[in-house]
Amino acid sequence: MKSRRHIYISAALLLVFIFLGYFLIRQEKPDARFPFSFGLDLVGGTELVYRADTSNVEDISGAMESLKEVIERRVNIFGVSEPIIQTESAGIVSGNKEERLIVELPGVTDIEEAVELIGKTPILEFRLVQGETLISTGLTGQYLARARVEFNQTTNIPQVLLEFNDEGGKLFAKITREHKGELLAIILDGTVISSPVINDEITDGKAVITGQFTPEEARSLVRDLNYGALPVPIILDSTQTIGASLGEVALASGLKAGVIGFIALSLFLILWYRLPGLISVIALVSYIIISLAVFKLIPVTLTAAGIAGFILSIGMAVDANVLIFERAKEEKRKGKTSMDAFHEGFKRAWLSIRDSNISSLITAAILFWLGTSAVKGFALTLGIGVLVSMITAISVSRTFLFAIYDRN
Repeated sequence: MKSRRHIYISAALLLVFIFLGYFLIRQEKPDARFPFSFGLDLVGGTELVYRADTSNVEDISGAMESLKEVIERRVNIFGVSEPIIQTESAGIVSGNKEERLIVELPGVTDIEEAVELIGKTPILEFRLVQGETLISTGLTGQYLARARVEFNQTTNIPQVLLEFNDEGGKLFAKITREHKGELLAIILDGTVISSPVINDEITDGKAVITGQFTPEEARSLVRDLNYGALPVPIILDSTQTIGASLGEVALASGLKAGVIGFIALSLFLILWYRLPGLISVIALVSYIIISLAVFKLIPVTLTAAGIAGFILSIGMAVDANVLIFERAKEEKRKGKTSMDAFHEGFKRAWLSIRDSNISSLITAAILFWLGTSAVKGFALTLGIGVLVSMITAISVSRTFLFAIYDRN
């Protein structure tokens, strides 16, 4: 009965792996729903460098972080695969500090297209009007939660309703409380859209932009604001198209080396461990299939560092099988049957496999949390690979082995 159960489970697993393998092959078509995502170093792309005007900003680091999030959200809306967006401070040594925003768009080789993807997001700000001066209040699009179109119930003219986040709502309430009777100009891209009089304190965190909008103009403005109003103005400083540093030739060479290495490893396992070695090769193939399927579904952007992390995790998957087989051989020398030896081998090897994999997962987590974008790619593929290898080494290998040895 036990033998049949393992046979049935093994047959089910083989069907699952065949389906996943077919899924991977099927998804390599141009119109695939889940294609592999490759980084800038493998497929090339465009790099855009912007200068940020932070002359009127007190919290520069907070404004730059908000700017990064806004641009990333806007780029993602257009479906660019895993953009890399980062900020940096230049000119610290010379004393002329300059804040920059660097945008890397993998697969986008047309600079004009890349600039269009970033687009001209509106600069929204609220200023008090005193005489002929506009005085900054510190309330900008950085604090905007969302915008929507409404129609004036009296005139039926479209207007734009703004809703601020919690911090923006408190700041807006403070401004309207302390400046009753004054004009509050709503400025979009340097143009005064409206200048309502502050009649009373507004505590609900909402403001209205009124003007001679057509419905299409109002909807367009709301769309742009929801994509992300920039907290600080940015100026395109430089652009460049980056060719793939590895390219198709290097990628093909890497795949060729991987195949040769896998064949050599498989021959070693089969010649040294015979039937268990063959089972471990099948488990290793299942590990590769599952990992690649996970990379597609998340999706994971494969960079050169990410591929290195995946290859390293393959070695750890083999290491787990070797530990199990060596423990089983020790038990076999004590006179135990093959089934008892493998039961004890899995039991004794599990502690070592668990501890080594947990330490690897902790390392991967720290690298992902503190590392740069390239290091994060390595850490992510390594972490996923370690988790999958634990499943295949313990569950898949165990099921196949017991299905075969129970029959003996």
